[in-house]
Amino acid sequence: MACAQLQLLPDRESQCVFAGDARKITVTWHNAGDKSAGADVRTQLYQTSSATAVPLSEKPWKQIEILPGQTVLESAAMDFPEVKAETQFLIQWLEGTNHVVGKTEVLVYPTNLLAEIKMLMGENVFGVLDPNNELKPRLKQNGVEFFDLGETSLDDFQGKLAVIGPFQSKAQMREGLAPTIQKIARKGAAVIWIQPPRAPRDKIKPSFYLAPEGKGAVVVVQSDLVANLAENPRSQLNLIYFSKLALNPELFLLPDLNTQPRNQNTP
Repeated sequence: MACAQLQLLPDRESQCVFAGDARKITVTWHNAGDKSAGADVRTQLYQTSSATAVPLSEKPWKQIEILPGQTVLESAAMDFPEVKAETQFLIQWLEGTNHVVGKTEVLVYPTNLLAEIKMLMGENVFGVLDPNNELKPRLKQNGVEFFDLGETSLDDFQGKLAVIGPFQSKAQMREGLAPTIQKIARKGAAVIWIQPPRAPRDKIKPSFYLAPEGKGAVVVVQSDLVANLAENPRSQLNLIYFSKLALNPELFLLPDLNTQPRNQNTP
């Protein structure tokens, strides 16, 4: 057995997890050689910044063995300390005494991200239509009060912000849902409408878009942007962004115009 050809394939972007124990980190191993490769791998965890890397832990992971040319997807359970904001961590994967086989960058987030919705709402009513019970448990954990729109008629909603979805399929949506959403938006509600997963033959639509309606607005969101709300910090951050957008609609500009300062020659 040889480990010289054993490679940890790099991630396209940093993985994201919540702080806490046994968070799932995925790793892709590849044997680039023409012989089987194996190694007894252990991990080193560092908290990093632009200038420093503070070691936090070191522990054995597992013995891996990969056939010639084979690529294998694995996962590891890692413990991350509590953080107050987005924090960078680095996992080093080692074989033997000090041979670094690869590295994984991880962004760790506090578990109370959705508490920001409470600050956005103030004393206003927040409505949730959550047929699969994906969002409501997370809101309760973060102390966010909400009005369950699954227990009443959506037409009667008089609040400031409503999240409609996620849905598992189009069949799960109430009959006449679209005109009802339009009605409450015209009265002044900000609405986030999470679409069911797209079918293969559905028309291509933007990942999200803003639709002004009377005194309010509807942000239509494709399901993958808020997938796995319980475990995915990016999905929760996306939901917070869409809440802000629905409450304060803004005009989208061309990418370069978003970063350029305005001057007297800029329309």
